[in-house]
Amino acid sequence: MRTALAFRSCLFYTKAMNFTVNAMERQCLLAEVRETIAAKLEGRRPRYERDDELVKQIASEDSALTRPCGAFVTLHAGTGRERKLRGCIGRMSAAVPLEKTVHVMALEAAFGDPRFPPLKAEELPRCSIEISVLSPMSLCSDPRQLTVGVHGLYLIRSGRSGVLLPQVPVEQGWNLDEYLDYICIKAGLPPHSYEAPDAELYTFTATVFGEA
Repeated sequence: MRTALAFRSCLFYTKAMNFTVNAMERQCLLAEVRETIAAKLEGRRPRYERDDELVKQIASEDSALTRPCGAFVTLHAGTGRERKLRGCIGRMSAAVPLEKTVHVMALEAAFGDPRFPPLKAEELPRCSIEISVLSPMSLCSDPRQLTVGVHGLYLIRSGRSGVLLPQVPVEQGWNLDEYLDYICIKAGLPPHSYEAPDAELYTFTATVFGEA
């Protein structure tokens, strides 16, 4: 599934998952997002450079990079108060390794987000990169048990769907009721639609890291 989602950075809200993305893997993914986009802009094949230890872990499939899971790539332009969203595309789940998902989402965020024109070469140096690695989703049986800032939401009803990453309500200052209503609005549905008998509300957590 391809999903475009706007949100502001919240790097300090890194939450536990069923596996971790260590510092070496994070640095690798961030560098490869930038190289993937740069290579596309320059009309060449990407040149990825990896630490020898990480290469060994990947070869033995003892790395988060080899495990299939969903991920979002976000680009921001500018710094500080001037920083603005420049593209964000993600996949809630994936059947391919994390590294491949991130490479594909990097290109989609830079060139395929329908809210923005394709990224230009002169823009890339001014962009910061953020990656959100998603846990598997779980069907939510009791929305009142959700924790704002920990649980992301994915709502499906009547052929419509919407997703919000865990850091969004914290950045927006929403309480739980506002968070639940806004996931409905995100899906193009009226508030409280998550309570409908035919609605499916899923939760997930995210490990979020970036260049900032």
